[in-house]
Amino acid sequence: QVTFSCYLRRNLWITCVPSVSMTPITGQSRSTQTGGSAAMASGLGEGQRLLSRTKRGWVWNQMFVLEEFSGPDPILVGRLHTDLDVGNKNIKYVLAGEGAGTIFAINELTGDIHAMKRLDREEKAEYTLTAQVINADTDEPLEPPSEFIIKVQDINDNPPQFLQGPYRASVAEMSAVGTSVTTVTATDADDPVYGNSAKLVYSILQGQPYFSVDPNSATIKVALNDMDREMRDEYLVVIQAKDMGGHMGGLSGTTSLTVTLIDINDNPPKFSKNLPLGKMGGKVKANDRDYGDNAKSTYSIIEGDDQGVFEIVTDTQTQEGILKLKKPLDYETKKAYTLKVEATNILPGHSSTAHFKDTATVKIAVDDSDEPPVFSKSMYLLDVNENAPINTVIGTVNARDPDSSKNTVRYFIDRHTDLERQFNINVDDGKITLAKPLDRETDMWHNITVTATEVGNPISRAIVAIRVMDINDNAPEFATEYEAFLCENGKPGQVIQTISAVDKDDPVQGHYFNYRLVPEMLNNPNFTIKNNQDNSISVLAKHDTFRRQKQEMYFLPIIVTDNGHPPMSSTNTLTIRVCGCSKDGIVQSCNVEAYVLPIGLSMGALIAILACIILLLVIVVLFVTLRRHKNEPLIIKDDEDVRENIIRYDDEGGGEEDTEAFDIATLQNPDGINGYLPRKDIKPDLQFMPRAGQHSGPNGVDVDEFINVRLHEADNDPTAPPYDSIQIYGYEGRGSVAGSLSSLETVSSDSDQNFDYLREWGPRFRRLGELYSVGESDRET
Repeated sequence: QVTFSCYLRRNLWITCVPSVSMTPITGQSRSTQTGGSAAMASGLGEGQRLLSRTKRGWVWNQMFVLEEFSGPDPILVGRLHTDLDVGNKNIKYVLAGEGAGTIFAINELTGDIHAMKRLDREEKAEYTLTAQVINADTDEPLEPPSEFIIKVQDINDNPPQFLQGPYRASVAEMSAVGTSVTTVTATDADDPVYGNSAKLVYSILQGQPYFSVDPNSATIKVALNDMDREMRDEYLVVIQAKDMGGHMGGLSGTTSLTVTLIDINDNPPKFSKNLPLGKMGGKVKANDRDYGDNAKSTYSIIEGDDQGVFEIVTDTQTQEGILKLKKPLDYETKKAYTLKVEATNILPGHSSTAHFKDTATVKIAVDDSDEPPVFSKSMYLLDVNENAPINTVIGTVNARDPDSSKNTVRYFIDRHTDLERQFNINVDDGKITLAKPLDRETDMWHNITVTATEVGNPISRAIVAIRVMDINDNAPEFATEYEAFLCENGKPGQVIQTISAVDKDDPVQGHYFNYRLVPEMLNNPNFTIKNNQDNSISVLAKHDTFRRQKQEMYFLPIIVTDNGHPPMSSTNTLTIRVCGCSKDGIVQSCNVEAYVLPIGLSMGALIAILACIILLLVIVVLFVTLRRHKNEPLIIKDDEDVRENIIRYDDEGGGEEDTEAFDIATLQNPDGINGYLPRKDIKPDLQFMPRAGQHSGPNGVDVDEFINVRLHEADNDPTAPPYDSIQIYGYEGRGSVAGSLSSLETVSSDSDQNFDYLREWGPRFRRLGELYSVGESDRET
């Protein structure tokens, strides 16, 4: 039989079911139930009664209620007991389910269940666990498992919080008492259905007597009449929320609310006093205690300006009335004005449809100020001829002092507008003169600024535009560099070229050009000119016997004269080329060399054909050369050429003075002594005259001189092959990677020489290695 004991903690019962007998594994069962247990069972409700009787025994739902706590000491939740536990040390209680072993622990011997860690209902409100009795030695179950629930009971451990704070709100000034401003709401994480832990009550800690709060709905309301924005426009309200229904011991939280009063038009504009203005451009200001659009006013002049001299406009930024002149003031005519200005609110007042207004008197005094000189014109237009002499008077500017003092005016040129200093001005009378010659073809207009000043340095300015008038100082010339082409088969009278002229000058009546040939060309037998009556001429051919072989180019000088005063003229030369043309008169070629080319082929086609022929010849020559290099040996053995035979001598030479050891004449070509004999292995493309041979005696020939002469002849002989077939070397080579192959200067004996490394140089040195790597018998031989 398993018995659950109940414990009382902090006036809260931990409810449990009555003692219930479990059905043993053997099938026997018994049940004992006391009256107190029966009464408790009747109060637990339907969820905790016995559900059914099975083969495994009684199965029940059990619930423990436990307050959340913050630790750190373990707290007893309940105690399990079975009828099998009668001092038997062979049984053991085990616990499984949510939090078993971590949050909840069971005493294996006594069945006591303890909470080991902090329980927070806001994190988890219920835990489902399973209890069972097993054999301590074999871990076999002695009774079926029993499931029960531990419910965490809420305590007031979370204060109210305003999650959206701090708050801002606004309400119109002069609002009635009870006008709603805004609503603020706090939240409480405690259980809202258990006790009063989450029941909140609101109150105001700061902000009275201006505002109040509903204790249940947290609605902020106006609590004071006639709140004036002009007196105070912002209020800070501190609101408190307290749980436990506001009773003592509850937790609380606060937030702040900033309330701003919205302006209404409840104040008229007011001028501070009558405003005297000493100069134009003055400002008037009507003060309005309202804000925004309610403070905006417009200004108007209602008296004192019968002639419409003034106007007043409103500055939208500063709400000032700015006085402006509509007509100029004259001190000598009227020295003061008295105006009546009215300021009117744009929006009507809050209590009526009428607009608030106020008036002020503005006095304006006109001062007699020192005004700058006034030019007779705002802009002057002057003319001057180009190439006019220096100091020529171009024109005069005039300015006067408008003041009654009539001070003397002085004139100056603003040199920023005359950087090249082309003009001067007389400081006293304003006469403008020329400082440098002007060229209309370079600059046609000159714009300068003249300043006028007086005592006290008030300055005024005027623009002077100077136009440079044209004179005939440029001769006409051809409009472009003409180059005419004349066909050999042309007809007499054929127009070769049409020529026009240009003139940099710009005469008033326009250009008219006269063309004529230079005097020495008047009787020109080849060309003549014809006037086209449109300022152009045509150049005509006089005959049809022009030939490129005879003369390829002609030069025709032509004189062009304008109609200026005085007239200007220039000589221009027309270049005429004689060209070959088709039957239709289309120019095909104008070069003399092209005359010998076949008719009907263009120059581009001929060049392409010639390039192909040259390329083909180059390929053939390269092919032949490569075949000869491949087939012919390096040393040409020819019985007829004694120079190319190997001569062996058995006797030792006697040095440089020994001339009898061998015959030097064998190195000479006997046929070459009598004259030039072309080589048989190369057929020369061009034949040259025979050259004189060397006539030296057989015993008196210097070998170095003989070789140098032959080498020079071979280098300068265009018929020689591209290699030296004589194969004669006057000295041992230097810088070879293989080193010297000669044993003449070695300090070691022949027996010390080892030429096996020649075999490692590759197939080209294999034969050489075999010749030098010989046996002892070969050396002796």
